Amino acid sequence: MVCSSQLVPQIQGWARELGFSQIKVAGVDLSSAEPGLMQWLAQGFHGEMHYMAAHGLKRARPAELVPGTVSVITARMDYLPRAMALDAPEGWQAIELGRLARPTEAVVSVYARGRDYHKVLRARLQKLSDRVAEAVGPFGHRVFTDSAPVLEAELARRSGQGWRGKHTLVLSREAGSMFFLGEIYVDMPLEPTEPVTHHCGSCQACIDVCPTQAIIAPYRLDARRCISYLTIEHAGPIPLELRPLMGNRIYGCDDCQLICPWNKFAQTSSLPDFDVRAGLVGQQLVHLFTWDEETFLRMTEGGPIRRIGHERWLRNIAVALGNALRTTRDPVVRAALAARADDPSPLVREHVAWALAQEN
Repeated sequence: MVCSSQLVPQIQGWARELGFSQIKVAGVDLSSAEPGLMQWLAQGFHGEMHYMAAHGLKRARPAELVPGTVSVITARMDYLPRAMALDAPEGWQAIELGRLARPTEAVVSVYARGRDYHKVLRARLQKLSDRVAEAVGPFGHRVFTDSAPVLEAELARRSGQGWRGKHTLVLSREAGSMFFLGEIYVDMPLEPTEPVTHHCGSCQACIDVCPTQAIIAPYRLDARRCISYLTIEHAGPIPLELRPLMGNRIYGCDDCQLICPWNKFAQTSSLPDFDVRAGLVGQQLVHLFTWDEETFLRMTEGGPIRRIGHERWLRNIAVALGNALRTTRDPVVRAALAARADDPSPLVREHVAWALAQEN
């Protein structure tokens, strides 16, 4: 049996063995975060992410979400693919910014190039919980990985994983923001770890660089304008005024992270799960646009991209091809779009028609 004063250091050691980068502990009183959450929801900034409003204040009340919870173990797992650091002596951020300057190349957010992080973190958080149970006996707990109404970034901030950047992501002096977060709600009282101070200063590079100006003020994000939201969470037609601003980003957007000075300290993952999968990086848009549904499912098996489905995949690529056609007038791009002008999906057809019109 491990005594309570030794338990957190023990958990941190077991977590490192499982590939976690950092373990911290938060209390469950998040009441000071409730007004900001309710205001954000009231302004509709969550868009079609109805699950964020459905649970109301349970997001800010861990003990209501999981009765009996008295502490929250927060976990950080770095995800920068190992090869990116080896292949980029000039810096991985410069490599990624270069992709955005090539209009016919498809850009997938860095986090989505490997295995689905939900699966990786959930399995390892459960293993960590099992290790704790071996030491202290059965205990009440529940594991979360972006999978329930959890105020994840606020718990991470309070526990000292980092501070909230002006782009609303959690930032660490040692690791930037290129990491996933997970939580274990537990019914054991654990000593909370200390929060860290803010280190953004007067910098607002993330606000200035956002292609759609989705960061409407420091620490305030209108998800409805965010390219990550538009390409992943949003199911219908992409608003016309935002399409030209999306460039060649077909799944997610990393711009606010690429420009952030703290991400020069981003840590590479220790896990092969987040290595870049073949076929998703450095690909031409016209090639990805030829994928039928069977190919899409095969190429995205086990990865996060699969969740948007083939139809949304084609919708996103059609927008990117339209943006490429506007700047390049490339006949190969035009032919790729024309080949799907009669696609069975009305959603795809509408975006293809818009894309073809960009040449005029």
